[in-house]
Amino acid sequence: MSPPTTQDSAPRRVVIIDDDPDFREFVRIVLETHGYQVLEAENASDGLALMRAVAPDLVLLDAMMSYELAGVGAIRAVRTDPVLAHVPLILISAVLSEDEDRFLPADERNMVDRFLSKPISPDELLAEVSSILSGESSPEKEESA
Repeated sequence: MSPPTTQDSAPRRVVIIDDDPDFREFVRIVLETHGYQVLEAENASDGLALMRAVAPDLVLLDAMMSYELAGVGAIRAVRTDPVLAHVPLILISAVLSEDEDRFLPADERNMVDRFLSKPISPDELLAEVSSILSGESSPEKEESA
């Protein structure tokens, strides 16, 4: 399989924003092994600054970081920023499968391209990242369309 690239042959750039260093390392290893460039931030404010600096192709964002709704605040900040609003977002959390509504009201779910629950397998992570970067729509978006 050839490495995922942008039109100018640069590796696809993925930002992971998560306060768990072990999860960031897992994502970095899985994605870098498959040709992605991975950049990391340990909190929402650093993640937003990193996104503005590097113009990522995709962001993986933990819903719960040092304070409960840091990830949701970052989603709202991204979607209202004209420079970042187009960047696809995957919201990842260990608690999403238990209660998605707690994090994003139904009328705000369209701000996120995918919801994934931890733990996530390397194959599932790769499939979701590849799917979004290839422009495939998510099951969530198809159901709400």
